[in-house]
Amino acid sequence: MTTVISPAKTAGTTRQAPSSQAGPPVGPAQFTMAAALNQALADSLAADDRVVVFGEDVGTLGGVFRVTDGLTARFGEHRVFDTPLAESAIVGTAIGMAMNGLVPVVEMQFDAFAYPAFEQVTSHLAKLRNRTRGQLALPVVIRVPFGGGIGGVEHHSDSSEAYYTHTPGLRVVTPGTPADAYRLLRQAIACPDPVVFLEPKRRYWSKETAVLTPDGPPIDRAVVRRPGRDVTLIAYGGMVATALEAAEAAVEEDWDVEVIDLRSLSPFDDQTLTESVRRTGRAVIVHEAAGFGGYGAEVAARLTEQCFHYLEAPILRVTGFDIPYPPPHLERFHLPSTDRILDAIARLQWDGDNA
Repeated sequence: MTTVISPAKTAGTTRQAPSSQAGPPVGPAQFTMAAALNQALADSLAADDRVVVFGEDVGTLGGVFRVTDGLTARFGEHRVFDTPLAESAIVGTAIGMAMNGLVPVVEMQFDAFAYPAFEQVTSHLAKLRNRTRGQLALPVVIRVPFGGGIGGVEHHSDSSEAYYTHTPGLRVVTPGTPADAYRLLRQAIACPDPVVFLEPKRRYWSKETAVLTPDGPPIDRAVVRRPGRDVTLIAYGGMVATALEAAEAAVEEDWDVEVIDLRSLSPFDDQTLTESVRRTGRAVIVHEAAGFGGYGAEVAARLTEQCFHYLEAPILRVTGFDIPYPPPHLERFHLPSTDRILDAIARLQWDGDNA
């Protein structure tokens, strides 16, 4: 059954990192994504003594993006603590902790900083449950700020999702809104499987008025952020807001665009996507990562296999270019924009087109 979620309003007073609270407010309040993630960590730490949070500068500093702000003061250095600058050791330690009954939540300071830990992730974290025939669960969450849009240099702006989704044994999720960041992180920490939790750093300061709750769509389901009838626009993470902007702009061209937020990159929610594309007959996939071998290629392949006889036009992709991440003053040309998305929609062989 397809889940439909409408964009939330963004009026009210912004709540910054709410780590001093025992839980999220009962009624709606305005949160940034960073504050929602902070609240999710605080609530998970309070709910389960097995949860520990650690990584580079997550303690006293509160993280580069202040997502862990105040957590050490509240829960103590034995629950939230700093580590040496050694990503492989961070993940290796988390694996050992999980094997012995703890629930580690670790932070990779930036996307490309996680690569030294890649061998630990792919060779051990992703495989131990299968290697032990299910005797060992590894409830490890690896938080990775990913993507561009903040004027960072190349080692601070990678979109590395395809590396992780290509690895069986890992769940890979990414939120597109503050409320969903809270929900997904609470669900990820409660999950018995290892989860790579990709946080779109360009949206850390985006705001949403919502009630923060772990209830809602399951961790492995996509949601329809905006219903439409003419074309399915598929996005995730930092591109969800861009896709919604493009859908609103498309109204002037008389296109009614449905926007789907994937949320879960692995496993993939075939049902929600195929239901939408079979109904609209057209699809555009948007992501920041380079197009060649990118995650969107897998989405296009799956939809082509399952929806071929329903399609009115080829499935198109709007992606970053096939280059190393550009310097800050050029990234606006590299990242998918509303105009590039609208250009792709215009190429979808509408009535009267010569295709």
